[in-house]
Amino acid sequence: MRRHILSTLAATLLAGCVMGPDYKRPELVTPNAFHYATKDAVEASDTLWWRQFGDPVLDGLIDEALAHNSNIAIAAANVQQASALLTQARSQFFPQVGYGGGATRERNREPAFAAQLPNYPNPTSAYQAVLSATWEIDLWGRVQRQSEAVLADVLATEQARRGVILSLVASVCNSYLQLRGLDAQLEVAKQTLGTYGESVDLFKLQFEYGQVSMMNVAQAESQYESAAAQIPLIESQMAQTENALAVLIGRDPGPIARGKTIDELKLPSVPAGLPSELLERRPDLLQSEQQLIAANAQIGAAKALYFPSISLTGAFGGASGDLSNLFKGSARVWSYGGSVIGPIFSFGAVSGQVAQAEAGQLAALESYKLSIRNAFGDVDNALVANTKLREQLAAQIKLVAALKEYNELARLQYEGGYTSYSTVLQAEQALFPAELNQASVRASLFASAVNIYKAMGGGWVTLADQRTHSTPSPPPISALPPPLF
Repeated sequence: MRRHILSTLAATLLAGCVMGPDYKRPELVTPNAFHYATKDAVEASDTLWWRQFGDPVLDGLIDEALAHNSNIAIAAANVQQASALLTQARSQFFPQVGYGGGATRERNREPAFAAQLPNYPNPTSAYQAVLSATWEIDLWGRVQRQSEAVLADVLATEQARRGVILSLVASVCNSYLQLRGLDAQLEVAKQTLGTYGESVDLFKLQFEYGQVSMMNVAQAESQYESAAAQIPLIESQMAQTENALAVLIGRDPGPIARGKTIDELKLPSVPAGLPSELLERRPDLLQSEQQLIAANAQIGAAKALYFPSISLTGAFGGASGDLSNLFKGSARVWSYGGSVIGPIFSFGAVSGQVAQAEAGQLAALESYKLSIRNAFGDVDNALVANTKLREQLAAQIKLVAALKEYNELARLQYEGGYTSYSTVLQAEQALFPAELNQASVRASLFASAVNIYKAMGGGWVTLADQRTHSTPSPPPISALPPPLF
């Protein structure tokens, strides 16, 4: 009974001696929602939303990127490296068992009585084989806190890997949409160039017959060259976008296949509800919190250095002058012992580490708060951009329609002799950039939908993760932190 009481008391004492504060999620004041309903947002965030564009080519590019992107492979290797460090840290909980052995043969100066002893050994041989063990008792929780910190680092690295997947899918989508927008702009520029070329030919012919002046020909030619100058610029942007997209999907820089045009793509539905709870699953926020947990655990590990370190050692083996008798009879050797090492005067060595850990925890806390603010800002910006781009595109479509009508009327009046060619020139000069801008705004609107899904994270990251070739398994955890908000 007495032994049981002492054992219970010792266990309670050991459990209560862990240094440093236990992690508690900081209380933060955050918005409850983003002016939308709730249900549809959760459902939409847990789907492969990019398939809503209805373009199999885009779907194939994303699958290829998830399978071959180098950044994902690098992030997966980082997780494996961090997991190995966790295994190393946890090994300190257990006795470290090793072995050793040696063999020597030596000859010494013979003593005076050696002549009287015909069997006096000289030279001599010695053989030894020992199994040793050492164990540091984690009385003050230093090893436990270090393991907590390393575990949090592993989870932070895993969330960083998931963040790479999130950014990759969004980047592939945005690059492809930008490319299709440039394709539309190039088509507009070439069509406009063809129309302007017909005007130049017509005016040159009319000039030969004295129907128009050389000024009219020069005006038409300047308009033609203005449209021609846009084509190399657009083609340069297309080549750069193709190269960037090829690298994203794990290819050498080069051309990219096209699917549906920007006008044929379907605009993904904007989630009808966007509660702040969705941000719990953003990889960058989960990563930032794990970094805070690691910094918090380092305080306990540093404070444990104020207290003595207790170690137990032991060895068992054999020693003999004859190799065949190494493990027989009296050849056995053994030893055991213990040691206590602790600081008396460290002149700031320990207190400096504690202060450093506490300052690191404060920095991690502020970084965590900033990450949450940035997350809400990202969602708000994406929602505002999507709403306003819808309005801008609707207005731009009306503007292009009005300018086309204006251009047709101006040309009819010019051909009827009611106005000068400068009126036609003015109408065409306004229509061309308006059509280019319409294609650009349409691509930006599609990109804004991508950015909404990117900003809110969600279960789609897990679905995308399953499509990668290698998904490292995080270490098992008995309990996860409570919800963020």
